[in-house]
Amino acid sequence: MRPKTFEAHCLRLPAATKVVQWEGTSVFKVGGKMFALAGGFIERSGGFMFKTSNMAFQLLIEQQLARPAPYLARAKWVQLVGNDALPDAELRAYLDQAHRLIAAKLTQKSRKALGLD
Repeated sequence: MRPKTFEAHCLRLPAATKVVQWEGTSVFKVGGKMFALAGGFIERSGGFMFKTSNMAFQLLIEQQLARPAPYLARAKWVQLVGNDALPDAELRAYLDQAHRLIAAKLTQKSRKALGLD
């Protein structure tokens, strides 16, 4: 997936926002909480990064499509071995899941204010 496509998909998700932090890295958030990262230092060290479920974390690493994300692995984040490690449709599904996982951890009040409930 191209970085512009990645960004466009992330920003299409409900209540998603983008900020640029950490050496020009695009940080995609929902309710102020990160769910995906692209560009900047991410590009120099590998592929896109995103939050995963426990099962997806194991699966992507075992299939050598991703590695535990630096600094975020304990929270079950992965970094793809390259931006083209997954077909676009699969990556979109993982990004949707990352968004849902983070949104689910927001308070009910926050979810309601963002139009997620």
